[in-house]
Amino acid sequence: MARGYGQYCPLALSAEILCQRWTILVISRVLDGASRFSEIHRGVPQMSPSLLSRRLVELEEAGILASQEAVNGVGRQYRVTEAGKATEPIVDLMAVWGQHWARDMEIEDLDPAFLVWSMHLRIDTETMPEGRTVLEFNFSGAPKDCKCFWLVHQGGVVDMCLKDPELNVDLVISADLRVFVEAWRGFRDLRLEIEAQRINLVGPETLKKQFPEWLQLSALAPYDRMRPGREKRLSAQAGQTTDLSAR
Repeated sequence: MARGYGQYCPLALSAEILCQRWTILVISRVLDGASRFSEIHRGVPQMSPSLLSRRLVELEEAGILASQEAVNGVGRQYRVTEAGKATEPIVDLMAVWGQHWARDMEIEDLDPAFLVWSMHLRIDTETMPEGRTVLEFNFSGAPKDCKCFWLVHQGGVVDMCLKDPELNVDLVISADLRVFVEAWRGFRDLRLEIEAQRINLVGPETLKKQFPEWLQLSALAPYDRMRPGREKRLSAQAGQTTDLSAR
């Protein structure tokens, strides 16, 4: 592990671990419930597998993660230790600060694979129909190999598919990637974007009406955008439109 600041200050000592590139995101994915290497990597798709392996080793050495052989004997399963669990409020506060004050998103920040991974954790399965429901997402403005994804719900479990699961699709959701991410983060009103067909739904009317109930949006969407810029302007416009439509 790279050493840091030459200071005994506890803040400096913790920063040596937590402030390395990707580290806090890896911890966050395990806190979110990812336990296998492949699951963690889906939550940080732009991270190289070799760097992820190194960070997992370092986090075990730091006592933040622990691992054991997987039940099927293939690979390892990771979990947070007591020290790792104690990072949860730090991760949460950093995320809220980012929603308030971090820079506006650039095109290169719009990772569709991470978006769909995030969405699969935020589907309200209790509101979904019984049986299997297959959602197909098509994103324009995304790289050619990252335009189409699927979420499959069955029995209260949502699986994310990077490749066509070859199942009958119940609802197709199409949108410009940036527009959808802005709705996901709460800067646009999801229902109004659907009404304006900037987010286009194709499928049975009942499912189209239910979709906004299934997708709970980012857990950070309720937090106001405070930094001046495009995203704050969008948030203000969405709020004004919602207020007017409610009258």
